[in-house]
Amino acid sequence: MKKLGLVLLFAFLLSGCGTAAKESEFWQHSSMYSSWEHMGFSMWGYKNPTNETLKESKSEDWWGIPIEGK
Repeated sequence: MKKLGLVLLFAFLLSGCGTAAKESEFWQHSSMYSSWEHMGFSMWGYKNPTNETLKESKSEDWWGIPIEGK
């Protein structure tokens, strides 16, 4: 009975994670970061943004798909 409970709990966890990934549109992108500069900015540079990083983010579309009306 314990094994069945653990299997059900695991199944619910997996389905919840899959639903969350689907709703976030994570799978619509070919990669998480558009370039190495984007990854570096996301990990370390976000605390001190510069005009250069602003230009890079606009040219490489770092911020994903814009949503109208939000």
